[in-house]
Amino acid sequence: MPVSDELGHALIEAARELSAAVDGLAFAPPVSHVYNPLNYAWLPHVDYLRRFGATRKKVVFFGMNPGPFGMVQCGVPFGEIEAVRDWMRIEAPVDKPVMENPKRLIEGFACLRSEVSGRRLWGLFSQRFGTAENFFTDHFVANYCPLAFFDHGRNITPDKLPALETEPLYTACDVHLKSLVAALQPEWVIGIGGFAEARAVAALAGVDVKIGRILHPSPASPAANRGWAEAATRQLLALGVWNQ
Repeated sequence: MPVSDELGHALIEAARELSAAVDGLAFAPPVSHVYNPLNYAWLPHVDYLRRFGATRKKVVFFGMNPGPFGMVQCGVPFGEIEAVRDWMRIEAPVDKPVMENPKRLIEGFACLRSEVSGRRLWGLFSQRFGTAENFFTDHFVANYCPLAFFDHGRNITPDKLPALETEPLYTACDVHLKSLVAALQPEWVIGIGGFAEARAVAALAGVDVKIGRILHPSPASPAANRGWAEAATRQLLALGVWNQ
């Protein structure tokens, strides 16, 4: 599909609006730190949107929120550093959040810890499609929520927050998801995990798009640890998203 500067610009503006909307939200203990990589890792995120989001897509995959050694470090969803730097060829300066968590320091592209979910996800896509350009011709990967939440050294996922806090957060994220889908016009939106699928169903009610899910690649999932790539491939083939 032809690259559209206008489409890439629309995604960048939508990300900027989402970042501003969630920056104004407050989160009470046990949340000790909130990271918004759309602020301090904006440069690599924009590079990702501009390079790989400037065409219409058949499939948009999206996950829950940034992982501590992935998007939190490099601004790219499921951002296993090696995949982002070597496969996507994205590397740009990353700043520090205003209030850095001493137990989750931001090292940017110098981070040596592996984001297992990202390693599995991008590993499957690189194995099946070869180059990043081949994959992103018809596919895109995003996150529902741009924020990462920590109770000091412990990661807190958005679904563990109280309803009083998730209501305005989900409202902002729903608006962004609808903007993303309106711009990319996919046939499929695939939630990476049950939370993402449920949010897609809620946010995209009435939108002409098919919604499905695949198993989340998290190492916390016993099923994912028993051959995630094979399981996810079977699910995508069964849905008709991919062909043999």
